[in-house]
Amino acid sequence: MKTFTKIYLFSMVLAISFQATAKESFTFGAGLGTFYSGLGVNVGVQSETELKYLSFGCVSYSSLAGETCGAGMGWVKTDLFNSTNTKHGTSIYLGIVASEDNHFDDDAVYGVGLGYHYFFNGISHSGTNLGFTITAGNDDDGLDIGGIIQLGYQF
Repeated sequence: MKTFTKIYLFSMVLAISFQATAKESFTFGAGLGTFYSGLGVNVGVQSETELKYLSFGCVSYSSLAGETCGAGMGWVKTDLFNSTNTKHGTSIYLGIVASEDNHFDDDAVYGVGLGYHYFFNGISHSGTNLGFTITAGNDDDGLDIGGIIQLGYQF
């Protein structure tokens, strides 16, 4: 199941086109949360009301088991309810959400998330963002439901 999830996630990343139009620009970010697949970085396309991104980061580190890193992708929208305020966004995320101990090293747990994010300068401007995402992933013990705090900076 985990191999299938990784192959599906990788194929979805290849299927997404990041062609920016005149009203969109490329962005880069660093921080902690689903925007960054744990502690990591992202690259994306932003408009006045949306952010679509690919991310890479690590969700755990142990001196015995090493780090657990992975990738993700997401979409944030600030005008979901026809609001003109671009500081409040809702998101959907697909990617690494946790790690799982298998006695020798940690395995990545992939899943989905729904979140809320606050952009201090608005989604279309550089600045700090804060939020949280409720996640669900499938590990060896069944469904793993959790949450991830968001704190980062979009350039």
